[in-house]
Amino acid sequence: MREPSDNALAAAEAIFFAHGGVMRTGEALEAGIHRRTLYWMRDHGKLEALSRGVFILASAPLPESPDVAAVMRRIPRAVLCLVSALEYHGIGTQIPNAVQIALPRNVTPPKFSYPRVQVFSMSDAAFRAGVEEHSMVGAQFRVYGVAKTVADCFKYRNRIGFDIAMEALQETIRSRRATPAQVMRYAKVDRVEQVMRPYVQALM
Repeated sequence: MREPSDNALAAAEAIFFAHGGVMRTGEALEAGIHRRTLYWMRDHGKLEALSRGVFILASAPLPESPDVAAVMRRIPRAVLCLVSALEYHGIGTQIPNAVQIALPRNVTPPKFSYPRVQVFSMSDAAFRAGVEEHSMVGAQFRVYGVAKTVADCFKYRNRIGFDIAMEALQETIRSRRATPAQVMRYAKVDRVEQVMRPYVQALM
């Protein structure tokens, strides 16, 4: 493959830097980077693949959570949830063994060979509730707020473990990251009010 011109390479690097150093293939092409330039940069170590179709500029700082950055760039509609959201908010001691994301029930996610992804399908009401927008490597991504995440942990306690849900609830209330009323509001959305009420009341 013929080497792109210095101007083409400089322009491509500038576009990547403007996007925080991370772009999807489609984003790069739409931004004006020629496909040949993109693949030459990949083949010559100027770009590194975070996952299929997601690249980071080799000279850019590595994201704090590259797996999360790769998944959220590839599936912009997804919302970071459960243990991945707890880790993002700095709650609990668990380290997720996969990037956990929520999607509406009627959405089929793309397949990932790497990183490992766990998808939790939610009703429209549960999917929309409690979403916050944050920034990572120059792009917005979505994550559930603390109170919604705690309620979700109880809803999916059989999949992630009851001990994780309890640890999240206790730390959230005791550190005042959310009030009991806020947690119970999302417990109602998730239909786990009856399950959570005695545990929340014990912490009040």
